[in-house]
Amino acid sequence: MDHFTPNTKRFVGVNEWIFRLTGFLCSLMSSAFGIILAGSRYWRLWEFNNEVVQLVYIGLWEAYYHQEFQMSGSVTRILVHSPVNSSWTISPEFRCAQNLILLPMFIKPVVVIFSSSAIRVSIIKASVPEIQMICYKCCVFILFISSLCTVLSVTWNHVVDLYGETTLDFPPNFPVRKEALIKKHHTHVFPIGVTTTILSLLGMIMFLFEIRSLKTQHNLNVQDASKQADQMA
Repeated sequence: MDHFTPNTKRFVGVNEWIFRLTGFLCSLMSSAFGIILAGSRYWRLWEFNNEVVQLVYIGLWEAYYHQEFQMSGSVTRILVHSPVNSSWTISPEFRCAQNLILLPMFIKPVVVIFSSSAIRVSIIKASVPEIQMICYKCCVFILFISSLCTVLSVTWNHVVDLYGETTLDFPPNFPVRKEALIKKHHTHVFPIGVTTTILSLLGMIMFLFEIRSLKTQHNLNVQDASKQADQMA
């Protein structure tokens, strides 16, 4: 058993670095994708049978459309944006997306901070696995909550928009009416949301493996200390 202990400890140490770095990178990418998702203008893409406005890009907080204007005798197409505010008829799934998508965006940086702190503890070789495990457990909890919020918001929005009946409607002064809607397009929001969720879950799994690895390393250190104490006795 003594012959294999150094190899076992070396293997556990390598695994720890794989788990912690993979978890950190997945959390970082998930946070970046979450920011892109929250700021996307493609939560809804509607096409209309209208001479003035053909496509409307609907983000969570602003809608965009191209409109033609006569300027100096020539026709100019300008991108116009309209805030999605209380003048709109906000549907339940859209309101849910607005509320839920903000939570992951604000709490995921905490995962990056906690995981960075745990990695720093490992670099300086401080023997405090309890602190590292607490950091990683917080990361797991936050990533679970954020992945749940993200997948719920994008899935509900996607299903109701393309396959159900949404009550989302424009304000009275909008240049096109919902009655002129002829087609709803697929957008990249749903794939990005699923990718963001997968990255969060992958980071969560890596941190769970890291917690298990830290416990194994801690047990090996306790066994070594016990053997040394027995030898000295």
